[in-house]
Amino acid sequence: MATAEKTVLAHHDSLMAQMDQLYELRQQLTKLPAADTAATGRSRRALLGAENGMMFWMHNYRRPADSATAARRLAYYAGQQERIDSVSRLFLSSQDSARQLVGAAPAANPSSAQ
Repeated sequence: MATAEKTVLAHHDSLMAQMDQLYELRQQLTKLPAADTAATGRSRRALLGAENGMMFWMHNYRRPADSATAARRLAYYAGQQERIDSVSRLFLSSQDSARQLVGAAPAANPSSAQ
């Protein structure tokens, strides 16, 4: 039982360590030249969606009571594992998309700023 809970929470912790990356990518997208504002907007919304998915999961996670049957607790943790896996997919896909846009952006030309 403790293993199931620890697995779910370890996955949560690994995603929480990436929250700063979501924010940083959103900031980088904001600074991109307006070459493809639709793609940039979609990517920023996807990053926000990933953050919101994590916040929703955290606000709705409730450790089962110790008085709950073992089967009920295992079922709860299995459901939570599915949910946190879904949040993980949001994290990965939104970061991948944002990095592609940031990486594909032309470098700013310092001489044109003068």
